[in-house]
Amino acid sequence: MSADIRIRQADPDADIEGLIDVLVDCVEGGASVGFMLPFSRERAEVFWTGILPSAALGERVLLVAEDLGDGGLVGTVQVVLSAPENQPHRGEISKMLVRRGARRRGIGDALMKAAEVVALDAGKSLLVLDTASPEAERLYDRLGWQRVGVVPGYALWPSGGLADTIVFYKTLTPPT
Repeated sequence: MSADIRIRQADPDADIEGLIDVLVDCVEGGASVGFMLPFSRERAEVFWTGILPSAALGERVLLVAEDLGDGGLVGTVQVVLSAPENQPHRGEISKMLVRRGARRRGIGDALMKAAEVVALDAGKSLLVLDTASPEAERLYDRLGWQRVGVVPGYALWPSGGLADTIVFYKTLTPPT
C-alpha cells in the first residue's frame, strides 16, 4: 500500500460524504453489495445513516481508507461484532469497498488486515464473509481466507441478473 493511505476508524460527522461517494462509485461499477441500479446519493446516505448508530453502539467497527494526498476516502470495510449469544467468538466482514479509481494500490489488503486486528482486539477468533467479486476472491485467497463454497443465484447484480456468491472464513490467531 502506498504511504499516502491511512486506515482509521470512521468519524460519523466528518466521513459521511466520503462514505456516500465510495458506496455510489462501487454500486455504479457493478458491485453486488445489496443495492440495485439506478442508485443515488440519497439511498447511500440512508444506508450509512442506518449503519453509523450501530458503530456508535460498538456492534460493528467501521474502518475507512483515507488518501492523505487529497483527503478523500477511497475505501471502507465493516467488522460486525454483534452475534448471537452462542457465537461470541465470531465476527463478520461486511461491505469491503474500494473506489474503482483507487484499486490495485493495496488498499483492500490494508483494510482487511486492519479489520482482522480489530476483530482480534474485540476477542473474535473467527471471521466470515461472502463476495461475488473475482477480484475480491483473489484478495481473500492471498490473505489466507478459506473458501467454503459457492452459493448459486444468491443475489442480483445491481443491473439485474443472478449473482453467485462465494463464502469464506478465516480463523484468527493473536500475533506471537
